[in-house]
Amino acid sequence: MAELLEIKNLSVSFDTPQGELQAVRDVSFSLHAGEVLALVGESGCGKSVLCKSIMKLLHGNARITGGSILVDGVDITNYRQRDMERLRGRLFSMVFQDPMATLNPTISIGEQIAEAVRVHHPKMEREAVYQRVMELMKLVGITEPEQRYRQYPYHFSGGMRQRSVMAIALASNPKILLADEPTTSLDVTIQAQILDLLRDIQQKLGTATIFVSHDLGVVARIADRVAVMYAGKIVEIGTAEEIFYDPRHPYTWALMRSLPAFAREGEELYTIPGMPPTMIDLPPGDAFASRNEYALAIDYEEMPPMFQISDTHYAATWLLDERAPKITPPMGGDFHG
Repeated sequence: MAELLEIKNLSVSFDTPQGELQAVRDVSFSLHAGEVLALVGESGCGKSVLCKSIMKLLHGNARITGGSILVDGVDITNYRQRDMERLRGRLFSMVFQDPMATLNPTISIGEQIAEAVRVHHPKMEREAVYQRVMELMKLVGITEPEQRYRQYPYHFSGGMRQRSVMAIALASNPKILLADEPTTSLDVTIQAQILDLLRDIQQKLGTATIFVSHDLGVVARIADRVAVMYAGKIVEIGTAEEIFYDPRHPYTWALMRSLPAFAREGEELYTIPGMPPTMIDLPPGDAFASRNEYALAIDYEEMPPMFQISDTHYAATWLLDERAPKITPPMGGDFHG
């Protein structure tokens, strides 16, 4: 598959009164046309900042301190806002976590979708715009679009609002869709419907998707590949099958053990000990070392490189070094570097 998006050694920092906050640290990955790549990790690990960096939607105190962002082989790292405005919507679009923070409560749903269409097609006739809105509303599963067109966000349920936001994001057939925890505020049943809708749209339109979540259970339903983030870095990346059936990083093990499916009857659900490090004053070595029950002495001194496990599977843990001791993962099986 062709590489539609390529991130190379990207680092992003925020200037704060307390000092430089390193939100994204030396991140590299690629996104292929028509695939779903999931970014997984605890809140604050840098997932959302990474997505906003790609679209240049960062706050004024943020800056890209290193690396590059290539789209279809073109480096857009230093693009100005005027250049980015031409790409947003057409090349990539974003679905945010809270639809009520995205939708305008004073404008009807249909008009908000129509506005997104007109932004990129200013010469489109009124009737054509209306028909395009009807098409988009049907695509995202909004029933009775003729009646729904005139209704306002407060008339819609949480799931229907998220469908409306997706219609806006898809107004100009973007090649890349960034979905930033789009199901977090929804109940489990509606979550499943939105996930199925995202996958259905991806298959119909061939849209490449970056799906952000803190929930591996949600990711299992939609992802082709999974990148696990911790403290601003990708610590493991591979196909969904590799991550779920052959995880290699202790942080990935911890996330897996936190899933209810791994809980034994009568026992408390596993929680990861300790707290993530502050991104202003990061410890030397592996940032996960203080929470890692399998940490080696070198983890406290030197950051591990990415070790290759297969053509598609990589993990940044010293346990994969050939000198490391043999470890039995908590989910069963064993491996050695």
